[in-house]
Amino acid sequence: MGTFVISKRYNGDYKFVFATRKGKTIFTSIPCKHKWDCEQMIAGIKENMVLFAFTKIRKASNQHFFRLSKDGLVLAHSRKFSTELMLEKGIKEIINYASKAEVLDFSENSFSFLNEEEVFENEV
Repeated sequence: MGTFVISKRYNGDYKFVFATRKGKTIFTSIPCKHKWDCEQMIAGIKENMVLFAFTKIRKASNQHFFRLSKDGLVLAHSRKFSTELMLEKGIKEIINYASKAEVLDFSENSFSFLNEEEVFENEV
């Protein structure tokens, strides 16, 4: 089963990825100004996958990827796949599991690593 993960970029935009059950990213959405836009796109994918198109592309370097679009608007780009078979497996994973995928929201995560001075102060 896959997972949709919403996160916030450094510039304040939101994005989401669809990842396999092993955590491997299959595709990343376009930047969105509002988290609500991500949630709406995810809901659309989960509810009616047949409305979305996969455009397969092969680069000169023999890497394969796809674009996920709806009504001509590109909504996401896949990671690079080394073979067309791996690309097909990625698409099949989306088709089979997107409707059942859970949604994780890490966009409000304020966790950050302590810097070296803060770690030292906390130990004393």
